[in-house]
Amino acid sequence: MGWAAFGYVLNSLWVVWIFLVACSMIWRRTDPVRSISDISNVEALIRHIKNLVPIPDGHLSLITGRCRAQYFPKKAHLLHQEEFAKQVHFILQGCVRTYVFDYNGVEHTLSFSMEDYWFGDLQSFIRNTPASFNIQALEDTHVLSISQRDWEELLAEVPEFVSYTRILFRNTMFSHENRILQGLSYTAEERYRRFLAAYPTLPQRISQKHIASYLGITPEFLSMLRKKIKG
Repeated sequence: MGWAAFGYVLNSLWVVWIFLVACSMIWRRTDPVRSISDISNVEALIRHIKNLVPIPDGHLSLITGRCRAQYFPKKAHLLHQEEFAKQVHFILQGCVRTYVFDYNGVEHTLSFSMEDYWFGDLQSFIRNTPASFNIQALEDTHVLSISQRDWEELLAEVPEFVSYTRILFRNTMFSHENRILQGLSYTAEERYRRFLAAYPTLPQRISQKHIASYLGITPEFLSMLRKKIKG
């Protein structure tokens, strides 16, 4: 099966990202990125796949055999706007954020991804178009990466990978739709409380300014919310 089977889902995802203000992957040559072999354990990815679709071990091996272990140090960019995303990534350890700049040059954080998350600019990756946003490591981050060619070949060779990909795209679309609804329907305090419920450990791992950007508020107002919630 080729890309056409996912066209409708991808178009829906693109509409969602437009609603998110402009809302991940190749790296810039200036970033200190290197391949590694000592964290190439694929057990986390295997568990993730098995939790979503039944799949024989032989087909799992076809998938994991196409993965490449990589390391991105904290603050490194995995993708910049206008670059072309040549890979998508599964996080083994670490955290990344997706962000854009508005017409005034103000930064807006669109999403966070951490362990057991897939991430990347799907529009750029699949349609070979310039990326719409930036992706940056917020911690030293270890990932398993799959190239465009390998992803396409897996769709053609492994039926379970098609089902797995469909579920990933569906869940991503639901997540972004919920983010839009929260932005339109909830107060800043309600958004922050829902953020804490969804990501209970994240505030201890990343900068408060990125959380404020994600919530659409200033760091000062976030500080007030934190004090209020703590009582």
